[in-house]
Amino acid sequence: MNIRLWIFLLLLFLSCFGKAQETIHGKVLDSETKRAVFQAEVSLLNKSDKSVLQKVQTDSLGIFHLNNIIADSYFVIRKKEYETKEFDKGEDLSLIELKPVAENISEVVIRAAPRSIRLNEGNIVMSVSGNKDFKTSANLFEVLKKTPGVSIDQEGGIFIGGRITPAVFIDGKPVTMSSQELQAYLRALPPEMVESVEVNANPSSKYDAEFKGIIDIRLKRNGNLGWKGNYNGNTYVNKFSYRENSLNLSYNTAKTAYSLQAGYNNGISTYRYNALQKLANTNVMRTNTYQEDEGMVYSIQAGADFRINNKNRAGINVRSNFRTSDRIRSGSLYTTNKEGAQLIFNTESENPTDYSQENYGVTADYSFQNKGFKMNLLGNYLSVRNSQKDDFINKDKPTSQLLSYWKSDLLNKINILTAQIDISQKIGNGDIEAGMKYSRSNTYNNIRYDTLSVNDRFIFDPERSNMFSYKEKIWAGYVSYRQKFGKLQVNAGLRFENTESISDAVTKDSVVSRNYLEWLPSFSTAYTFNKSNELSLSYSRKITRPVFSQLNPFRVYFSPLNYWIGNPYLQPSFTSQIKLTYRYKNWVTSFIAGKEKDVMTRYPLYNPKTNVLEYLGTNLPYRKFASIETSFPVKLTKWWSITSQVAGYYNDEFRPYLGEVFALKVYNYEIRVNQVFTLPKGYTVNLFASYESKTGNSLYIIKPRYTVDLSVQKSWFDNTLNTKISYNNIFDSYDQRLEFRHKQIMDNRFTHWWDTSRLILSIGYSFGSSKYQAKEIQKTEEENRAR
Repeated sequence: MNIRLWIFLLLLFLSCFGKAQETIHGKVLDSETKRAVFQAEVSLLNKSDKSVLQKVQTDSLGIFHLNNIIADSYFVIRKKEYETKEFDKGEDLSLIELKPVAENISEVVIRAAPRSIRLNEGNIVMSVSGNKDFKTSANLFEVLKKTPGVSIDQEGGIFIGGRITPAVFIDGKPVTMSSQELQAYLRALPPEMVESVEVNANPSSKYDAEFKGIIDIRLKRNGNLGWKGNYNGNTYVNKFSYRENSLNLSYNTAKTAYSLQAGYNNGISTYRYNALQKLANTNVMRTNTYQEDEGMVYSIQAGADFRINNKNRAGINVRSNFRTSDRIRSGSLYTTNKEGAQLIFNTESENPTDYSQENYGVTADYSFQNKGFKMNLLGNYLSVRNSQKDDFINKDKPTSQLLSYWKSDLLNKINILTAQIDISQKIGNGDIEAGMKYSRSNTYNNIRYDTLSVNDRFIFDPERSNMFSYKEKIWAGYVSYRQKFGKLQVNAGLRFENTESISDAVTKDSVVSRNYLEWLPSFSTAYTFNKSNELSLSYSRKITRPVFSQLNPFRVYFSPLNYWIGNPYLQPSFTSQIKLTYRYKNWVTSFIAGKEKDVMTRYPLYNPKTNVLEYLGTNLPYRKFASIETSFPVKLTKWWSITSQVAGYYNDEFRPYLGEVFALKVYNYEIRVNQVFTLPKGYTVNLFASYESKTGNSLYIIKPRYTVDLSVQKSWFDNTLNTKISYNNIFDSYDQRLEFRHKQIMDNRFTHWWDTSRLILSIGYSFGSSKYQAKEIQKTEEENRAR
């Protein structure tokens, strides 16, 4: 009997305990649409003191779970744009319907689209998807050309602040890509797939010191369960045509987001180079070069993001990019006496090239966050293999007599590995961050030249041939602290970078070994007066290491008498600069000033006996620079809006050259005007124009130039089909013309021309079967602020 009594009492106790530790399951729906409400806040509060005992959020299906429910408690369900609801413990929570707040619905209708431009810690953030300024843009390259503070040259080079080549981030993370692979990737992104672009012209010590600027591209993720797809195709028509095709697919489950991107580009592009040079013996030489480049690029990229739980997320991305190019370059050197009456020589050259590139890359990341603690791990690996075979054939044009013939065979391999960890901890109104990064890059280059001898046999040419390798290891770390005092936010950080490098010119038996440690501080402060007024000030110190092409001491020919050579003895340069930014509503103005020491640059060296013009690398003692940029939108009517950008630049470089010192202050400015016309029946017309004034440096004058683009966009079938037609560089006026300033040294002027005057036809089609909203991928606080 006693045993039965004890068993009964034990079961009674367990039953009471089980009820005390009760678990509640529920689901939250929209009362009007009956769809799941994502990330509704469900709180369990103590009735006696109204303290919060637990707090959870609903998942993508509107479901929540609460454990350890005590007797004296009640529930509160909150969600922005919905009415708040309260429930007692005994009420049924299995199905809860939230009613939308009427005032919020009306407000959304009145406001329409959100503000297209804002600041994030002093950096301009432009909304892209849904921004009418970019509706007619064929791809992200066209978007960047219209983004304040960003410019793109004829060869696809991206610059900010008029002079800085920025690092490109995707969703807040650096992705190691070659320049060709990056261009192909950005050209495959239609504006509809990009949520925003952030332009950071003065990164803090949190980022690699070589990043003088950063463009962070935030992709518009598929936020629904199921699959979605997008096809985008562009055709560029000039003398020849060039075609771009990209397919983007995504598939989301409750725990995993899969993505696939494939691209195929092919076609022909052209380039012309013309030069006029008065030689030392008073003869006049005219150089004309014409180039046709028939290329093909195909790429594939696949990734998966694993949302393990609310605290843990992992992701992996693998990609490959393949490029082939058959280039035909023909040129002539036409030389006469000063008056032009007597022909001295007239030669023609042919330079057919067979080029191929293979890229393979892997990116893996993992993040963990719990309350105020966050940790991120990121790893990148890139392998690039370049091969190129050239023939250089030079003949006397009047007689077709062969003057010289040599071949080159180039093999270039690059391997880059990076690994980094970043952690942060929230302490009251402050955040402390720290991180470590290791990067290793190995580059191997072997170029062999063979010259046709007098007995019609090709023999090895040791003067031009070269074997060169470069190995670099960098250990870096940083610590930073951010504190908010009301409307004032202050950031301070310190970074160290230790660099070990060995460059080995095997052919020349020259080894340069370096090992140096640098400390790089940064500081920034921002003050928000109100929603319309912000002011920020930042300072940073950066290091720029020479890249492989600047170090490699082998010849890259433009013509038989014109080539450039790298310098393995180049030193890194150091830049200290400040940036001041002010925003009033959508009007943003930025001012940057700084000084760079040991500036890496190229300079021309002319040989009056052989008429050979070499471009060599060197370090200048210093240069001072400053820029001021402002952008402001004006809405003239409901259907006509204008965004104007005005920038002014100052450059003062101290340049020793051929025993003299040239120190010239250069001022120039740029004006860009983007006009958008919203017409009836869903048509959007965009007229973009830019003008660059005369500029240059201590040695060269760069002549003014301008461009005008016109484009039209129209969507069909409930916005699933998007068509665009554009005519870029309508007046074919964007060639680059340079002239050497100091005629007593060299009288030379030349022009680079690319076929940027093109008709562009674009088509985009979106498809998919997504129905339910998926759980949002975990993001850092910085990522959330940039959305």
